[in-house]
This record gives sequence, structure tokens and C-alpha cells, in this order.
Amino acid sequence: MNNLEEVLYLNPLELSGPEQMGIDLFLLEKSLAENNFNMAVRFYTWDGDWLSIGKNQKELPKKWIELLKNEQLKIVRRPSGGNAVLHSRGLTYALIWKYPPRNKKESYLKTTQWLKDGIKKAGVDLFYGNQPVNISNSNCFSTSTLADLVDQDKNKHIGSAQYWRNGHLLQHGEILMEPSKQLWKKVFNADPPKIKNEIKDKDKVISFLKESLGKTWPNSQISTYTLDQKDKEIIKRFAKNKFKKINNY
Repeated sequence: MNNLEEVLYLNPLELSGPEQMGIDLFLLEKSLAENNFNMAVRFYTWDGDWLSIGKNQKELPKKWIELLKNEQLKIVRRPSGGNAVLHSRGLTYALIWKYPPRNKKESYLKTTQWLKDGIKKAGVDLFYGNQPVNISNSNCFSTSTLADLVDQDKNKHIGSAQYWRNGHLLQHGEILMEPSKQLWKKVFNADPPKIKNEIKDKDKVISFLKESLGKTWPNSQISTYTLDQKDKEIIKRFAKNKFKKINNY
């Protein structure tokens, strides 16, 4: 008898911000609607340079609006919290979990352990951040809380944020690889974290993380999920109505 719990896996897609957020929300809705849903995970990249802002970030700095107007940057609002994340030649992950621990600290420890272990297999030791949450700072990668993973030199490699609905969890995270130093400076007036060369190969990182996922949740079985036409129509509506690209402010 097979008691393994299915983990839906979507192959990587490179799409716009609203489309990517639409897929993540679609998977969360699937978690809420289907009794046999347990977990889904996906990795993806962005079509161009995007800034995703947390659901609670209300006032956008004027320089971001200027970059937007000058078409040097595109902006989308995430359903998850946290501060702004620049998606520039990195790898984004999304984890949707139907039965996460209700304690937020415990949930972060569990949902980042597989990332920590997978990156270690790639050759880099990462550690949990220990700084307090700083909502006044607009840059997600300028501080490191328990939700984040840093190297021994305090360079933040992975930043994560959560969105909860009826006890179901959608967790987003960005795995930095080769962010545009020039654009990072324009957006955040700072240099990006120094990222280890060992984790700049997307395919290799994805392979290690998928392996790590199976070890973190040993009763799980990863199965590839392909979006059908009905799924795509739902996602299209989400992208249009809930995650419109910010064209002006």
C-alpha cells in the first residue's frame, strides 16, 4: 500500500510578474479546494528585471517610480509579506503547503530547512538570520531574520516571505545568483550581497533542492504537474485582476 503524500512539481517557467504570482495563488486555491492536495513546489525566473513588493508596502520610493517610468524596471505586488525583492537573474521558489505548523517560527524553520540542506549539497553552508524584522527598510536583502539564510560572512543568499489563508501556507523566496549590480545600486542605493559561485547554476541548484525536499519530507513523492487549459484560464484571471503590473503610482 502506498502511503506517500504527493508533492506537485511544476517545471520552471519564465513569465511576467503578474503571471508568476497568478500561478502561485492558483496553487494556493487548489490547496484550499482539494482534499487530496498536500504540497506543491515550483522554481521560476522572471521575464526581465522585476521588483516584487510585499503586500504591506504602501509608499513606494520616488526613485522606483522613476525607474518604472523609464522602463528600467517592472513592479508587481506579491500576496506575501516582507520587503521589496529585486528579481534579476536569480531563482524564485514557491512552496504551497496544506498542513504547515501553525506556529510561524516553527513553520519557517521547517520550510527553510530543505533550502539550507540543498544549498549545502551544492557546496555552500547557510545559516538562519537572527535580526529582528524591520518593516521600515524597503530592501528585503538588507536584513536577515529567521526567515532568511545567510553565509558565514552574513551575506544573505535566500530571503523568504509568507502568505497564510485558512491555515494554508504560500511561501515565496528568492535565491540570489547573479543580480545586476548596477540595477541593485539604482533601486536600493547599495551593493548586492556577494553570492558564492557554487550556487550560480540554476539547474544544479534545482536538482539539489528537489533531492533535499524529499529528505525533509520523507513520506512525500514528487510528481510533475502540467497546467491544462482550464488552469491557465484561472491563472490568467488572477494575473489580470489580482496582480496587475504597476504601471504608474
